[in-house]
Amino acid sequence: MITVGAVGFRLISGEGWVACFYMAIITITTVGFKEAVPLDSAGRIFTMVYLLCGLGVFTFTFTQIGEWIVNARVQRLLELRRMRKQIDSMKGHYIICGLGAMGATIADFLHTRGREFVVVELDEDRLSAVCTEHQWPTIAGDATEDEVLSRAGIERAASLAATLPTDANNLFVTLSARLLNPSIQIVARAENEASVQKLERAGANRVISPVSSGAEKMARFMLTPSIENFFSIADEDGELELADFCIGTASPLIGKTLAEANLRDSGVMIVSIKRGNGDRLIPPEGSTVLLAGDSLLAFGVATAVDGVLAKNELHK
Repeated sequence: MITVGAVGFRLISGEGWVACFYMAIITITTVGFKEAVPLDSAGRIFTMVYLLCGLGVFTFTFTQIGEWIVNARVQRLLELRRMRKQIDSMKGHYIICGLGAMGATIADFLHTRGREFVVVELDEDRLSAVCTEHQWPTIAGDATEDEVLSRAGIERAASLAATLPTDANNLFVTLSARLLNPSIQIVARAENEASVQKLERAGANRVISPVSSGAEKMARFMLTPSIENFFSIADEDGELELADFCIGTASPLIGKTLAEANLRDSGVMIVSIKRGNGDRLIPPEGSTVLLAGDSLLAFGVATAVDGVLAKNELHK
């Protein structure tokens, strides 16, 4: 626009290029200094058209920029609102506190198995980099705060993984989660072996030390390489799953024997049965009668396991 104005003033007035560029700039910026070149009627008409065009380009440009900013903000607010509703509708879901290497691996594992979960992480850039692509539900906040855990639906959650960088923070998360939901399953990470007992006393059902767990797995590979290879390959393919079922009061399995339930034909093998009074049957006989409140430890193909869950109204 400045070049067009300078050329136009040059053709109309015949003045030098400096004066023409000066005239173009003070016109398009609406400064209104003294005219640098003499203008006749044709020059004034050109100036008016040029000024209107310049204002039009200026207005259009900033309107587009403003619209882009507003749309991006509105889109972000709508996405947060959608995610908030999604989290509020969850029940029996999983909460991952901390999106480090371990937390991201847990999230990916749950995602591949179609489980509902929420990721809680203080670093918003980390959340955006890892979770946006997969559209994982997230909450940006400090997982050690009760309000943040409540937003993640801690009262309705089935399990929580505390994978924050420090044992102290994992201890706070474990204690807060146990107070907010006494029945929740808590798995916590401990870098220091001395923290394992403290986390268990704070309410963790299971404490995992990456160093000791890795060393134990290496030892199993050394002792039973064939068995470990079998489970590793099955786990990579996502085909086999070992799951714990609880027989609810409405399950059609109540009162049936294990043989009558015929779960084996569905591709599921019952490894053990834990009664409501704590008695455990390993391995259970086919004549064992299934009761409400029994916990079944089952092994089989993942799709078959999920099918048995849905068909018999079992809860994992």
